[in-house]
Amino acid sequence: MWFDAFNTPIGTLTVAADDAGIRYILFPRNKYDAPDRDAWKRDAVALREPREQLLAYFAGNLQQFDLPLAPAGTPFQLAVWKKLAEIPFGVTWTYAELAKRIDAPRAVRAVGAANGRNPLPIVLPCHRVVGSNGSLTGFGGGLPLKQFLLEHEGVGQRELRV
Repeated sequence: MWFDAFNTPIGTLTVAADDAGIRYILFPRNKYDAPDRDAWKRDAVALREPREQLLAYFAGNLQQFDLPLAPAGTPFQLAVWKKLAEIPFGVTWTYAELAKRIDAPRAVRAVGAANGRNPLPIVLPCHRVVGSNGSLTGFGGGLPLKQFLLEHEGVGQRELRV
């Protein structure tokens, strides 16, 4: 596994990938950590494109990522994470709406749990999922970071309940 770490407006992001694609994007503080980090090899050249796209996102010049992704998870988690990629920039969905869109309308809590284990935040925009009343709930990088990302995308305070 290769990795690169670089500064962004939210602190240092770490991106890790292998031959299959990007496996992890890690915030400065994560609720869940990636396994075997001691064995990762730093390779900024191999991860140039993810770094450039993430920096373009933070600069306001990119709204949709085009990167090879290879998250590892259960079939249910993978279905949730794939659907996250369909949430448009600057738009929020509720956990219930996300559950309906994966044809599992009764699995709202399971969708929330899968969302919380998303190994590729920002690129698979789990920050765009909010509570049924618009409240900011659950985020591996912390709620202030979730609020920052949504405001960066133009989701205003009136639309969010902190």
